[in-house]
Amino acid sequence: MSGRPAPSRRTVLRGAALTPVAGLGLTACSGGGSGASATPTAPVELGAESEVAKGGAKLYRDHNVVVSRAANGTLKAYSTICTHAQCPINKLDGTTLVCPCHGSQFDATTGKVLQAPATEPLRELTVTAENGRIVAGPRA
Repeated sequence: MSGRPAPSRRTVLRGAALTPVAGLGLTACSGGGSGASATPTAPVELGAESEVAKGGAKLYRDHNVVVSRAANGTLKAYSTICTHAQCPINKLDGTTLVCPCHGSQFDATTGKVLQAPATEPLRELTVTAENGRIVAGPRA
C-alpha cells in the first residue's frame, strides 16, 4: 500500500464531472478547421472598394479576411486565421487585429505579429478591385 488515503467518493465524482468541461476549454482553443472558420479557398467578393479608406482596414469576419488600403491606394489582404492556434480573429482595432483565443495581435496592413504568443505573420492573400468591388482569396 502507498500510505495515502483513498480518495473519497465525492472527490472521484467531482473529477469525473469536471473532465468534460476541461475538454470543452481545449476544444475552444483548438481553433478552426473547416467551414466558416477557414480562409477562402477560392476568390470571394467582399464588398465595395469604397468600404476601405486610405490608411485604414476592414475586417470581413464571414470570410476570415482583412483588407487594408495604403495611403497610395494599394490594397492588401490577409487571412484572419491566427497563426498561433488557428482561431478566427474577430476584432479589428484601428489597423490592429486581436485574436480572441490567446491575445495575439497582428498589423492588418502588413500581417506582421505585434504581440505574442503568435510568432508567424498572417498569410497574405491576393486582392483585386473589380468593377468597384473587392475580391480576395487565392488567385483573385
